Amino acid sequence: MPTDPLDDFRRTTFTHGGRDHTVYRAGEGTAVIVLAELPGITPKVADFARKVIARGHTVFMPHLFGADGVEGTTGQIVKVAPKVCVSREFQAFALRTTPPAIDWLRALARHAHSECGGPGVGAVGMCFTGGFALAMSVEPALLAPVLSQPSLPIGFGARRRGDLAISDSDLLKVIERTQTEDLCVLGVRFTHDPLSPRDRFRSLRRMLGDAFIGVEIDSSKGNQWGHRNAAHSVLTEDLVDEPGQPTHDALVQVLDFFDERLAVSASAPE
Repeated sequence: MPTDPLDDFRRTTFTHGGRDHTVYRAGEGTAVIVLAELPGITPKVADFARKVIARGHTVFMPHLFGADGVEGTTGQIVKVAPKVCVSREFQAFALRTTPPAIDWLRALARHAHSECGGPGVGAVGMCFTGGFALAMSVEPALLAPVLSQPSLPIGFGARRRGDLAISDSDLLKVIERTQTEDLCVLGVRFTHDPLSPRDRFRSLRRMLGDAFIGVEIDSSKGNQWGHRNAAHSVLTEDLVDEPGQPTHDALVQVLDFFDERLAVSASAPE
């Protein structure tokens, strides 16, 4: 029998608002919610979660779409993406709209905080879920939001490229938290990623000012790091986890961000 790539996580179920999802949990310490990219909780997403666990955190990794533990191949993405993109839960094409799924995720953040204690929780979204941690930040328990290559809303045109997949009212609440509670948002992307355009980071800088930390990794043609021009997944598929590599540095910055914002003391990896 093949080995289960998620067998070191405990499977639980969390229910809120009549919706229930499987949640994979592992680790000890303050909570970090890890949201998978398309096509789902791949082995590389799970590997990232293990790096968070190794820093002294408890990971809550909800199943939102796809087949858990399956490799993130192009075939799997093609299989999963059409259904997810038209889902009412995610509203992937909507402008200036907070997806309905965020309500469940905010409730999960409250639950994780009550379970694990500490000052609050962290959250990281990737690709399709990349911007979710921003909208989740309306929830006071969320103290460390990370946006990895945020890719919603889907589509072309200036308005879509600069949209943040959050309603105006929710965005105002997040801005207020940055001004009154020292909330800080971290974002990472490749410079030439067509799925996560630079205009989105420009909007984050304009709206959040110094409360947004934007990390952009050179993926221009002929870049010295050898990143492909369409490099996309900073923390997983396109990660080169070696000291001196910019994706490694971005990974360490994300892990340090969780440690610092959630008051966990841990040494950085070499």
